[in-house]
Amino acid sequence: MGKADEERLNRALNSHLSDIHETYQILDQTPDSSLEKVGWDEVIKMGEQLSKQATMAGMLWTREKPEVKALEENMVAYFNKLQGLLLLSHGSTVGAGPTLSSNIHASIKQVVDCSFILWRESVSLYGSRNRKQKLTLPQLVGTIWDACSALKKTPTTNITAIGRAMTQVAVTMKDVLREMKELKPCSSGSTEEAESQLKEGDDSSDGDIETNLSPEEMEIAHLAAEVVSEMLSVVKELIRSITGLLKRDNLGKNGDGIVNLEKLLKLCEGAGVEADELGASLYPPQEFTIIIAATRKICSLINEMQRELDGIDGSTAAFLQACCGLKSAVDMLLLRTAETENSSTGNLVPQMHNLSPKN
Repeated sequence: MGKADEERLNRALNSHLSDIHETYQILDQTPDSSLEKVGWDEVIKMGEQLSKQATMAGMLWTREKPEVKALEENMVAYFNKLQGLLLLSHGSTVGAGPTLSSNIHASIKQVVDCSFILWRESVSLYGSRNRKQKLTLPQLVGTIWDACSALKKTPTTNITAIGRAMTQVAVTMKDVLREMKELKPCSSGSTEEAESQLKEGDDSSDGDIETNLSPEEMEIAHLAAEVVSEMLSVVKELIRSITGLLKRDNLGKNGDGIVNLEKLLKLCEGAGVEADELGASLYPPQEFTIIIAATRKICSLINEMQRELDGIDGSTAAFLQACCGLKSAVDMLLLRTAETENSSTGNLVPQMHNLSPKN
């Protein structure tokens, strides 16, 4: 009878998991804009109900001899609520742009993943007399509580989701800038030692050799750090400009301008990638071609960003000033890098036209 009950529970669970997996695919579809949008508060409330149901499941499945019928009923109640959570979440994406939809999708995926783990573990432990194994169930219930609680932190508007994504780009740039500032110059003694070790094939102090820069390389690193610092200022002013636009025109609440904001986010993320590329190219031997290419790309992205912001009447004096500061830093880096490359290879200094953001 015990083996039959276990198979019965496994069949029931597999059926529920299959249904949830099928419903989950709906989140990849864009709901019709004519549908009524579901408020995120409803999703949060369903998440709270799901958390309570998970607690009941944990208490029931850890009993010494739980009845199979009671277990099945508990399973049905839980997955009905999880199904409801998925449908409500899909309804909340009416009018959502890619960034907001992605945030909602990620939050719901966490709840689903934790749910699958809890129920697979619960059924696998059915009939087990190992009390220590069953004590893992309350911990798994706790992960569901955490995932459902995190729904409260999920952005509920396009503008909030995009703003957070831009803020994350700024955080990443700060990390890149910090690493740039940690680069150190090598002394003449360490330079001679490095050359001697290279001739002798000694790599015992690779860490010191790889991270210490010559005076010329150090100057380029300082100028590159200034570019990233100014780029960080541009991103911060971009976020402030969008926030001001939201207050003035209700942008982002009624769907107007979301396409523009999504483009601005992509440009912002692209600049973040180039900043990271710039930072990585500063370690010796410095890659001048990559430094120049990354810097030019940053200029191109900022030009596009400024045009996009102008298109929704969002440029501010502070944003334009930050762009000018970046322009000056870019000019200095490109000029110094080209001069250093020229002195080491004998090539002509590359043309410097059309590299900087517009004033």
